Amino acid sequence: MRASMAAFRNISVSLVSNGARRAFTSLAIAATIAFAAPQAALARAPESFADLSAQVTDAVVNISAATTSEVRERGMPQLPPGTPFEDLFEEFFKRRGQNAPTVPRRANSLGSGFVIDPSGIIVTNNHVIGDANEITAIFNDGTKLKAEIIGKDTKLDIAVLRVKPDKPLKAVKFGDSDKLRIGDWVIAIGNPFGLGGSVSAGIVSAHDRNIDQGPYDNYIQTDAAINRGNSGGPLFNMDGEVVGINTAILSPTGGSVGIGFAVPSSMAGPVVDQLRQFGETRRGWLGVRIQQVDEQTADALGLDRARGALIAGVDEKGPAKPAGIEIGDVVVRFDGREVKSARDLPRMVAATPVGKDVEVVVLRKGQEMPKTVKLGRLEDGEEQAALTKGDTDTDKPVVSRKALGLDLSSLTDDLKNRYSLKDETKGVIVTDVDPNSAAADKRIQPGDVIMEVGQEAVASPADVTRRVDALKKEGKKSALLLIANTQGEVRFVAISIE
Repeated sequence: MRASMAAFRNISVSLVSNGARRAFTSLAIAATIAFAAPQAALARAPESFADLSAQVTDAVVNISAATTSEVRERGMPQLPPGTPFEDLFEEFFKRRGQNAPTVPRRANSLGSGFVIDPSGIIVTNNHVIGDANEITAIFNDGTKLKAEIIGKDTKLDIAVLRVKPDKPLKAVKFGDSDKLRIGDWVIAIGNPFGLGGSVSAGIVSAHDRNIDQGPYDNYIQTDAAINRGNSGGPLFNMDGEVVGINTAILSPTGGSVGIGFAVPSSMAGPVVDQLRQFGETRRGWLGVRIQQVDEQTADALGLDRARGALIAGVDEKGPAKPAGIEIGDVVVRFDGREVKSARDLPRMVAATPVGKDVEVVVLRKGQEMPKTVKLGRLEDGEEQAALTKGDTDTDKPVVSRKALGLDLSSLTDDLKNRYSLKDETKGVIVTDVDPNSAAADKRIQPGDVIMEVGQEAVASPADVTRRVDALKKEGKKSALLLIANTQGEVRFVAISIE
């Protein structure tokens, strides 16, 4: 830089007259200062990652997972599993009193992992090991150790393994991913394409990425090169702490294009602890079904802006019910933390210990109301219980009316049978939808049942029109409908009434 500026001065002097030299010298000094500022900032960047890499590389391992399955013997037709032809082929052998001959076939996958305990505890991705029946951890010095599964979590894509070394292993610890800033340096170490022990460096590109891989998506995005085989490997901060578990890439080519994703340590750490202690996860459970609050819904609810998580269903046997949380409430704070969007709440609840008494602040008709909930435990495969059902009068006469681009009718036995609705269903049924209406845009369909309009129950088409008219007089731009579909699933829909 100094040589460049000297050359710049020499050229500048030869181009100006003696009378202008003083003014140009001032300009050159100003240019020097301007160049110096970014140079000072760049000076804070690491000159090398060698020391950091040497410090942590021995704790990173390659994971080889082998799965043995039975396939037909060579020379026999190899047909896609589950096809009708396969069934016919199997039937042919059964009729002849024999089974189609099979031979074992071995499939291998490669990934990465890292040691978090010198006694031999290793963390990796669940998808790296899959259903493998033989797992081997390969260390930086070439040592190979058989690994057993302690526990795994499919929702966060994490698995914890154990090996039995002859001596303590080099281990690394989790850092605080919440302290990462966009632009901070990070390095990734792993086993890309089976090469092993590869180090790449980059920065944190973004926080809180949702890539639709699971219910708790909250990935760190980085431009550190991550490729196939890096899965399960660590993402380190400059202190040598694991701040993420490299899990996925976004790539049309299969290779790194500078967009990689890692599970943040703030989420991975507690899950790893549970898997080590219990061999399974024990997540908190609130017992509600939620949906996003968009601008139109926020207006219909009278909120100052779109925020929080809208309660669309409450499990009759869940923790939220006895705490007084109701359909139509908007959760804005959970355990002292702001709920900015519906995506935040499941992560917060899942990370909270089972049995803890938690303050949940909800907005109800414009008023903040604190509720205390003792969290239950989320069980895999658990289905939400049906909402409380009441008796309904099915003998009332048919009343039809148009509103909001919908043909509405009172519920009758005939309509319940036509749309396969349950006997206890209450509300006003939609019999037709104007394809050019806002209701069609919101995917309201014939057979849907409107249960509430503007958070008030409706029992007839006249109730719907009266409630819509009242909302217009109140200056509302949208009407918030509580709708149940033919399967009984309930959701809120905001429709413009302007």
